[in-house]
Formats: sequence, C-alpha cells, structure tokens
Amino acid sequence: MEAARLVVISGLSGAGRTEAMRVFEDLGYFCVDNLPPNLATKFAELVQKSPEVQGAALVMDVRGGVFFQDVEATLKSFDESGISYQVLFLEADEETLIHRYKQSRRRHPLESQGRLVEALRREKEAMGALRGMAHVVIDTSGLSSLQLRQRISDIFRLEGGSSSFQVRLVSFGFKYGLPKDADLVFDVRFLPNPYYVDGLRDLTGNDPVVRDYVMRFSLAKETQVRLESLLEFLMPQFQQEGKPQVTVAVGCTGGQHRSVVFANQLGSFLEGKGLTVAIEHRDLDRQGGPVA
Repeated sequence: MEAARLVVISGLSGAGRTEAMRVFEDLGYFCVDNLPPNLATKFAELVQKSPEVQGAALVMDVRGGVFFQDVEATLKSFDESGISYQVLFLEADEETLIHRYKQSRRRHPLESQGRLVEALRREKEAMGALRGMAHVVIDTSGLSSLQLRQRISDIFRLEGGSSSFQVRLVSFGFKYGLPKDADLVFDVRFLPNPYYVDGLRDLTGNDPVVRDYVMRFSLAKETQVRLESLLEFLMPQFQQEGKPQVTVAVGCTGGQHRSVVFANQLGSFLEGKGLTVAIEHRDLDRQGGPVA
C-alpha cells in the first residue's frame, strides 16, 4: 500500500493559504487548518496508515502563536520518522499584502502588537527558516485565484497517490523584476536584440522570424547547448530531492524577444527528454516598454 501524500501548507498571511486549502480539498486531500505542530507527527502517521486517504494537507502558520515555534522541529521529526512530505510556501510582496488586507478589512494575526506593515515584516522574518525548507514556493502577487488554483492543481494533483515532476519555464523582463519563485535564473541580455532590427520590434519571440534571428548567431547556439546540458544534469537532482516542480526563469530586458525564444527552446528540449513542461511568458503582454 502506498502511503498518502502529505503536504504542509504555510506562508505569509494574505498570500492565499485559505484559497490553497480549498484547492487541496477539491483535489481530494484530507485537510486540517491551523493544526498545532506538536500534533502533526501523530496525524501524519495516522493518515499514512489509512488506506482510504490518498493525500492530506496541513496548514500551519503564525496563527498558532507560541505553538508555531515548534514547526521546524516537527518537520525534522518527519524526517527522522521517515514520513514523506512536501512544504508549500505562499508569499506575496508587501504592497500586495497591504492591499489585500485593506480590501478584506481583516486584522493580521500579529497586528495587535503594532501597525500592519510592522506585523507583515515580523511575520516575514519569523517565516524565513520555514521558507528555506519549502519544496515549492509560489509568489501570488500577480496571480488571480484561478491562476493560483491552476498552479497548485498542476503540482499537487493526486494520481493514484503518486506525484509528477514538472518543469516550469518562465520568460521575463529584468526591468519588471525577477520572478520571486524562480529556482534557477538565466540572463540572455548579452545576445543580439531583435528590438533594434526593423520589422522585428513589434513582434515577439513566439514569431518564427524572431526566433530565427535570435538563433542565427553562434553565441546563441552555444548558449542553448550549454543551458540544455546544465538542465539535463540538474533536473534529476531536483527530482531526487523530492521537489514536485522546478521553476526556470529566462530573462532579457523587456521579456518580449530573446527570453521568450529561449524559454520555448529549452521547454521543447526538456519535453523531448520526457519531462512535463509548462511555459509561461510573464511579460509578453506588457505595453509601452522602451527596450525588449
């Protein structure tokens, strides 16, 4: 009998933990919200012995007050007991969290000790170690509820109790900031820029003529070969570590041309190696950027 899949959901208040738990419930997980960490080991042992439970999700966060201090010790006890688990950590930038709290008119769990901004920063500091232990980090700042639901479903969908490894390729523009949930970041701004070529500026890396222009240069071809070799080496290491998803971000200046081409190229390569790949062009629909 295969043990139930166990996921610990945590992260910053306002980053989407409640929505995440709803998704896990819809996926068929047995979910418990705000479980004291010192009870989690017994619970994990119970669900992993139950043939009726395919998956279980525990939400543990700062609402647990003094009990939350035990969460790191609890995860270490999972390791010592041979309990297989994954940690999903949800976060968002400070501006987004403030906006969400103002919209909901709810009080932050730590706000009784000071202003909202101070509470958010204290929580982020307190969560630092747990974030470092996470198998999956999702930055929900720019995600809709539907997009978050899809991301979680892609990673944690139950399939006979087994998990599938996925590589997420994200193209982006450095001028709009790094993808905060990226595991690997590659910079291709050193390649010739189609933005300065007549007839290519208003196109994107999804257009064959732009792809052909970028890949015509020997530097681009060598870069592709080296990145493919690196990813082919690294992906099995991430799988062995137990990560259900790895996010590989490829950036150029504006996220319109070179990064799009390389995200597509690397995605095709990894699919050819039998991996499940999702490609996202984060900044492709942005308008008015001076340099792509």
